[in-house]
Amino acid sequence: MDLLIKNARIEDNQPLQDVAIDQGKISEVADHIQKKADQEIDADGRVLVPGFVESHVHLDKALISDRRPNKSGTLQEAITVTAELKPTFTKEDVEERARKVLDMIIAHGVTAIRSHAEFDPAQGFTGFDTILQLKEEYKNLVDIQIVAFPQEGIFKAPGTDKMMYEAMEKGADVVGGIPYNDAPANEHIDLIFEIAKKYDKDIDLHQDFSDEADHMSIEYLCKKTIKEGYQGRVTVGHITALHALPDEKLNPIIALMKEANISVVSLPPTDLHLGGRHDEYNVRRAVTPIRKLRDGGVNVCISTNNIRNAFTPYGNGDILQSAMLAIPAAHLGGADDIETVLPMITTNSAKAMGLAEYGIKQGNKADVVLLDTKVVKDAIIDIPTRLYVIKNGRITVETKKEVKIFR
Repeated sequence: MDLLIKNARIEDNQPLQDVAIDQGKISEVADHIQKKADQEIDADGRVLVPGFVESHVHLDKALISDRRPNKSGTLQEAITVTAELKPTFTKEDVEERARKVLDMIIAHGVTAIRSHAEFDPAQGFTGFDTILQLKEEYKNLVDIQIVAFPQEGIFKAPGTDKMMYEAMEKGADVVGGIPYNDAPANEHIDLIFEIAKKYDKDIDLHQDFSDEADHMSIEYLCKKTIKEGYQGRVTVGHITALHALPDEKLNPIIALMKEANISVVSLPPTDLHLGGRHDEYNVRRAVTPIRKLRDGGVNVCISTNNIRNAFTPYGNGDILQSAMLAIPAAHLGGADDIETVLPMITTNSAKAMGLAEYGIKQGNKADVVLLDTKVVKDAIIDIPTRLYVIKNGRITVETKKEVKIFR
């Protein structure tokens, strides 16, 4: 046996468990395991969770907020500023910034990432190719899925349609899209499905990112998903426009999303920063209605999106902070709600990404994180230190913490 984690808290109100790891897999989970291992960690009652999953992040355009600021804080200026900067990106520049961000994310307990990687006729494939290279380089630390992402639109930026196919040939794992920033949105969605079906890949769209419920294409996307037999293979990020709908209009859409088995990734750090910028008073939260989607049977995830750029001028790669932010923003702090948040950065996100052999169970991949807290229910609100991160059965991160109070 390679590694034995003793006395770990996996579920509240259940006995502490020992977790045996061998050859990258969880070989046993039991009250007491007597076998010897090459390495042993005494969790002393601390919480052991599956590796966190960043289901929506942009590695290629992180850490650029100091180059050209988004002074209005609006989505439109964020898109404009970033479009101006992207042609200046070099391979070395993207590589240096993406490495820093990956190291930040991994140190905070993430073992799987879905990264949207951009390309367009102005910048070419500089960012996309670099993230593709880093996927291979970081494979022992984190699993990376790469989304072929046309931030500037497809029809708005002639030539991007051909680049979408090139990106898939280069090795993209998922077909991305952005219907709200292209026209006509429905034809944008049609093309995304055409590409996805050609390469038998899942779909992940930036969807209906707006303060208002105008010009939404989510219903068309749901019907298209069902028509094409793509249930369970489509994820949408942001979808903030849903928050502007009264229940009589929202509920039928949620029912349709459930039927289409579409996953939703809420991105509170970005959506709270960019949303409601034109509200003079009673400024809206502008976060997708997480509780209503969850209660309607939709698979809901939380992720970080951008880190220190025109879309989100802050962040340190800690997904627990994104989840913590969602708690007050989406009214998830109630007794019946708070326990539903941890799955939004673990099992729900793994489901959205189609991760196999995920979770603390015999036979699954040994991707786990030991947290410096002793109550599973507090795993988000404590924002605990990630004491150990274990990827494929190997300790990849160890964090030591010492606090002294001098009274």
